[in-house]
Amino acid sequence: MDGSKEKIILNVGGIRHEMYCSTLRTFPGTKLCSLTEPHASTLYDYNPITKEFFFDRSAQLFGYVLSYYRTKHLHCPADTCRSVLEEELAFWEISDAQLAPCCWLKLTNKDSQLEEFNVWDENEHTDDERLVVQVERRDFSWRARWQPKIWSTFEKPFSSLSAKCLAIISLLFIIGIVIIFCEETKAQYEYFAANLTIFGRSDVIHSIHEPYYHQAPYLLHLELFCVLWFTFEFSMRFFFCPDKKKFLRNPLNVADFLSLFPVYIELFTTEQIQKMPSLALWLGFVRIVYLLKLLKIIKLIETPLILRVLSYTFKSIIQEICFLLMILAFETLFFGSLFFYGELLGVHPSYRGDLHFTDIIICFWWALITLTTVGYGDIIPLTTFGQVMAAFAAIFGMLTIIIPIPIFLVKFKGYYATAITKQKLKMSKKQ
Repeated sequence: MDGSKEKIILNVGGIRHEMYCSTLRTFPGTKLCSLTEPHASTLYDYNPITKEFFFDRSAQLFGYVLSYYRTKHLHCPADTCRSVLEEELAFWEISDAQLAPCCWLKLTNKDSQLEEFNVWDENEHTDDERLVVQVERRDFSWRARWQPKIWSTFEKPFSSLSAKCLAIISLLFIIGIVIIFCEETKAQYEYFAANLTIFGRSDVIHSIHEPYYHQAPYLLHLELFCVLWFTFEFSMRFFFCPDKKKFLRNPLNVADFLSLFPVYIELFTTEQIQKMPSLALWLGFVRIVYLLKLLKIIKLIETPLILRVLSYTFKSIIQEICFLLMILAFETLFFGSLFFYGELLGVHPSYRGDLHFTDIIICFWWALITLTTVGYGDIIPLTTFGQVMAAFAAIFGMLTIIIPIPIFLVKFKGYYATAITKQKLKMSKKQ
């Protein structure tokens, strides 16, 4: 086997390959190169009758390995699994770092997408399980025995019949508090609209118009009844939650906590609200968190796969979105400043009173509305320079908005394909 024309026969996975020994010596230190040594027949599975070495390995991937010895370029099939490829290359004692850039990027992107989505999928399905599974305790207190059941009852609507009933009751209270909130906004508007038209004096206001909750006391009583239920529900969930840090990091739980305060503050600060009507408006503003409770309806239905993939896709491109928002902020400052000075310098002094802005902050508002192609029309350019700047702002705004769309679509397509595949595998396993 020392001659340059000496040949060797390999049977890999039932397929015979015949090549020159000099080809296998291309990469010394590898298994194929060791087949050209004199004692190779004693080290490997050699058939002296057919004069061939046999290896029970993948015939498809070995074709690419053999091509690597011939061309010195290592490629792989498009549909191969990275772990299988790495295992095969390790058997032939070839480093996966020799993989061609085209195949390396293809495998890396596909595997990174799959790995990221697997992490998300595992976290999504095990978050509740991690909260329910208890840490092993040496004591057998009543809290340790009842904590998983009570937590599941309040947090997982489909865990039992009692959990379903509790979820329906909670949903009715949520719908009730939203209706009460809407009715309160009507009463607040009527109250403050009437008071603001009476001489502009606070002492006259209080002597003529009582607070809105005095005119409709049932609203405050119904709201208090709903908030008492929410207080009980939140206290039970917080007390029996195994991981309180994780519980408090949930934005919906923070919203639930904040929604408990407005009605209590209003009950204990009646005199202050009568002296400061604006305080009631601020409490009404905090009541907006009532609307966030409607998101709990999602727990009562199974979230469609496409929505779960959509939410994760947004999380995966959050860095790109932040970068583009920084670009949008720069464009807002840049075009707003150009518009401000361009209009002041370009308009005739006698017409400066006709300008639709009084300071540069309003110009920033105009720039942002123009960049996002909304265009309310409350501020319009009067000079040629301002019109040109408006046109450029609209063009750059469209480009800034269009850029992240293909990035989002590519990632969403990859994640969705992976999710569909995993869903089919789970269904096949169940069957």
